[in-house]
Amino acid sequence: MRRFLSRSFLLRVFLPVVLIAGVVAFKPSRDWIKQVFLMFQLLDVNLIRGYILSFGIWAPVMSFFLMVFQSVIAPLPAFLITFANAGLFGWWKGAILSWSSAMAGAALCFFIARWYGRGPVERLTSKAGLEGVDRFFERYGNYAVFVARLLPFVSFDIVSYGAGLTSMKFWPFFLATGLGQLPATVVYSYVGGMLTEGTRRFVLALSLLFVLTALASLWKKIYRDRRDSEGCVDLPSGDR
Repeated sequence: MRRFLSRSFLLRVFLPVVLIAGVVAFKPSRDWIKQVFLMFQLLDVNLIRGYILSFGIWAPVMSFFLMVFQSVIAPLPAFLITFANAGLFGWWKGAILSWSSAMAGAALCFFIARWYGRGPVERLTSKAGLEGVDRFFERYGNYAVFVARLLPFVSFDIVSYGAGLTSMKFWPFFLATGLGQLPATVVYSYVGGMLTEGTRRFVLALSLLFVLTALASLWKKIYRDRRDSEGCVDLPSGDR
């Protein structure tokens, strides 16, 4: 009896079954999920901003929840929420909200992968996406999470899932995630308040330039580290 009431059982079996059953049985929850997906597919910042604002004093809570939701149901464009937060709450408050909620989403993805394994994660993301992340981790090793957070075309969420499937410890993952995604969050938030249809391309170009500059610096360091490590060949004991 204790086994079935253990924390592991509640987290891995009971809670997911209850959540899934609730979504399937409760029509308003299914309609809400469809609505959220439609908003993201339209790529309309004003639509998402208006939706969050409709919750009044609970708007920050809904924004936080949306960011976590898009993290779990990967991949959805999180930058839309970041832009919306900046427009609603100001750039620095919006940055704090976007960064903290993205960190919560990343942690949840990590633990989902750690608890449930590859099969369920593939159903939440995609097999091809995870295979791409596998190659990314093989190539960059300990730098993988940090590099991924700087690349705008790499899904944060799939990388978080992928990290949970490796032997990486949580706190190194969490630290690399926080440091890696902070620059982009600040930039997106700072310009997000000025986002209009006429400035959309300017914002994306500016953000991409910032990310590529940071990435170039990081790649230079990785290259030097690898070159130094390859140059250090152990000599046979008789030659020392």
